[in-house]
Order: sequence, then C-alpha cells, then structure tokens
Amino acid sequence: MGLLDNKVCVVTGGSGSVGLASARAFLREGGKVMVVDLREADVKRAVDGLKSPNAAGHVADVADAAQTKAYIDATVAKWGKIDVLFSNAGNPGKAHPLTDYPEDVFDRTLAIHAKGAFLAIKYALPQMNDGGSIIITSSLAGTRGGNGGNISYITAKHAQIGVMRSAARAAAPRRIRVNSLNPGPIDNEFQTNIENDISKMTGVNATELFNSQIPLKRHGRPDEIANVALFLASDMSSFVTGLVMMADGGMTS
Repeated sequence: MGLLDNKVCVVTGGSGSVGLASARAFLREGGKVMVVDLREADVKRAVDGLKSPNAAGHVADVADAAQTKAYIDATVAKWGKIDVLFSNAGNPGKAHPLTDYPEDVFDRTLAIHAKGAFLAIKYALPQMNDGGSIIITSSLAGTRGGNGGNISYITAKHAQIGVMRSAARAAAPRRIRVNSLNPGPIDNEFQTNIENDISKMTGVNATELFNSQIPLKRHGRPDEIANVALFLASDMSSFVTGLVMMADGGMTS
C-alpha cells in the first residue's frame, strides 16, 4: 500500500526540480499526477522522464484564470476528482535596489506566486474530494524581510502564506487541509539564479553566506523538499492544517 494509492494529484511548476521530485514521490506512493508548467517542451520533458502511465501533463500560465480552470478540468476529465493540489509554480523575481525596482517584475512575481495559488485553490476546491490536501510552496523568504534586494519575491512569498491561512479556514468544513511548505536555500538552478543576482548586487558570495547561516551547513536537495510535500499530501498529516512548514536546515532556528 502506498501513501497516495489512487489519489489524483496536481503539481504546478511540475517541471522544476522540486515539482519534478515531488511528482516522482507521489507516483512512487501510488498517486496519479498531472504536471502543470508554462512551456510545452518543459512539460513534455518532465512527463517523459517520469515514465509512468499515471503521469500526464498540461501547459498553463498559473496566473491566468481560464488556463487554471483548464488544467483543473483536464485533470478531472482524465482521472476524476482531485485529492492533492500542490501549488508549486514560481519565478525568482529579481534582486534590484528598491528605489528603482522594475514594476513589471513586481507585478508578474506577485501574480505567479500569490494570484497563482489563489486561482489554483479557487478552481480546484469544487473539484476536490473531501479530506484532500492543498500545499502551497512559499519560502524562507516568506517569513522574514531579507535585505530588500528582491522585494517582489519576498512580498509574494509572504502573500502566499496569507492565501494559505485564509484557505485553511475556508476548506476545513470539508476536511481539506491547506498548508504552506517553506524551503530554505535549495541546490537547484532556481536558487542559483537568485543567489547569482544577490552576489552581483551586493558583492558578497550569496551561496557561501547562506551556507554559513544554515546550521546544517548546506543547501537542501529537491528530493528532501519532496519528502516534506509527500508528508503534507498524505494522511500522515491528517491533523495538520494552516501550518507554515519550514524545511530550511535550521536557518530560522
């Protein structure tokens, strides 16, 4: 028996490292997984790499309401009502001085993270089984202010926690749990791009700085974050809702 036997799962940002690792974990535990991402080539690569008849893909901009409804409807049409929604899509924003921060970057980052999570929940909830699970990928950045160098990302990650807390109350009568998964620095391309931007802006090696601040003295691995997502997706967390779940190597301790 797997932890997610015959559970229908949606993973947005599913072609990225954490999304793909989570899709693998969900499939390994018996789930059926719809991988959602922005580019067709990325979705195809992810689904092909999963090598499972229980994996499918859908191309969508998570900040667009019609496209969000479409990936939810496509999932239900293929497998039936949804049990697990993992709103994991994101972008890195941009490290930039606050006083001339690009407004289009701020708007787009907030739309992908906060509006994307809101839309996912809005359209998924009516198509979910009672007792299901919703997970939103926020970040360590959603729990503190940083240095203001990437205000769009920090603001968006805080906003996702607000979406989670509001949705946890709204979904509770149906026993649908809503939680936030907040990783610290992860060893992947997404984080590397963020750290490279910070390093250029500050003149300090951001990767070395972060590692020095993490009690475990290293970045996390995508599969380690996926294991936390699996816990939140499964009945192992049946009495857990409204939680900001840190997975940061002790960085916030």
